[in-house]
Amino acid sequence: MGIREQFRATKRQEIKDENAGVKPLSSGDKAADKLQVQALAAQIAEQQAMLFAQHERKVLVVLQGMDTSGKDGTVSGVFGGVNPQGLRIVSYKAPSQLELQHDYLWRIHQQVPAKGELIIFNRSHYEDVLITRVHNWIDAAECKRRYAQINDFERLLSETGTVVLKFFLHISKDQQRARLQERVDDPAKHWKFELQDLEERKSWDDYQKVYSQAIQATDADHAPWYVIPSDSKTHRNLAIAGVVLETLQAMKLAFPPAKKELAGLKVK
Repeated sequence: MGIREQFRATKRQEIKDENAGVKPLSSGDKAADKLQVQALAAQIAEQQAMLFAQHERKVLVVLQGMDTSGKDGTVSGVFGGVNPQGLRIVSYKAPSQLELQHDYLWRIHQQVPAKGELIIFNRSHYEDVLITRVHNWIDAAECKRRYAQINDFERLLSETGTVVLKFFLHISKDQQRARLQERVDDPAKHWKFELQDLEERKSWDDYQKVYSQAIQATDADHAPWYVIPSDSKTHRNLAIAGVVLETLQAMKLAFPPAKKELAGLKVK
């Protein structure tokens, strides 16, 4: 079984804390696992170089998860070696007044990858069926409409040459508590901490429920969801790097063919 098959969301996917700490890919040696992540990251960089050189296909990686689940850590640990020329990170915060004047996908569509690009969404359009649902800013009927719109949007991306990968970084409530406390205890990490994180934590069970519903409603072969156990940062990166590399390799990327007019050319 490939790595993608191990972590692909199921049609009845449920998000439960007890599954956040499993480590099926771990060798049992943390140092060895970190070296494996580095090796996979180097291969991802090689594949991305071919993606950029071909300038035909596009890749969109969506990272979703509760606060402290490791979205930033994934970017640096898995994609840190990729040439920035063909990589772009898009972080989504609360929408601006201008963005609120448009439909919720307006700001998303502006940032999707161009040919040859690998784009990473740190949070995404899924916020509009997650926090909005937890706080009852939209009702069930509107949420269902948005699921359909998101499915259509991602199908459009796929049919126009974008490979879509969606990752839910699954941490437990206990692990989030430990990571938040670490930020409180270390003044150098205070910039990462927001009091609002504690408010959202009070709705933990509701978030697990709406994540389960969103994943079930929007998982598709053209835009698959992968549920990544993330209590272990190293295993999280190992799993995501494995899924990304398998996907890029399946694309059969290659550098463009040699130019015949350059055969025998001597540069003086």
